Amino acid sequence: MLFVDIREVSSVKRPGLFARVLILLSLVLSSCSSSTQQSSPIGISTQQMNDPYLGDANARVTIIEYGDFGCPTCRGWEKSGVLKEIRQKYGNQVKFVWRDFPVITPESPKAAEAAQCANDQGKFWEFHDLLYARAPALAVNDLKSYAKEINLDTARFNQCLDSGQKQAKVNQSEHEALNLGFRGTPDFLVNNKPIAGPISFESFQQMIDPLLK
Repeated sequence: MLFVDIREVSSVKRPGLFARVLILLSLVLSSCSSSTQQSSPIGISTQQMNDPYLGDANARVTIIEYGDFGCPTCRGWEKSGVLKEIRQKYGNQVKFVWRDFPVITPESPKAAEAAQCANDQGKFWEFHDLLYARAPALAVNDLKSYAKEINLDTARFNQCLDSGQKQAKVNQSEHEALNLGFRGTPDFLVNNKPIAGPISFESFQQMIDPLLK
């Protein structure tokens, strides 16, 4: 499965994105790995306010995904069933958290905001699954259509999306991912240990099992 590198994506149109990326990457380049596991944990907050998650809030193992709804590699990883396998084997022993790293397509930032608006109504994961099922159709009109499809309060959703209410939260996650040294999507933290690139269930299992003993 390919790893999408933001330095190789020419279609990103966000004003100032590459300037921010180059500055931040220059600070972390010495510790940045293209698609391999980094060997040591680094200090970072493990919970933002209202992060969408699956599992028990106090689970001994926390996996955080930094993902992009416009990223074909993220979509492929989701469709591969790795998360489903983790949920089936470990249940509430593993907490799986979503954070946004919307840097691959011009539509990615607004799609991230839309999913956070859906989270306010308790339907993040339904919206998450629908976005990946329907991507690359992630224009604002598409996002509003999906909200209606999963029976969100559309007036509340549209106000949240149009006002940019979730932009600061999405930006916070993006900056956090860049500070971690991530340069593509998807990426993960496993109990605060950075893992760059999509990895298999077996690779996750090798990390999770010792943490549960």
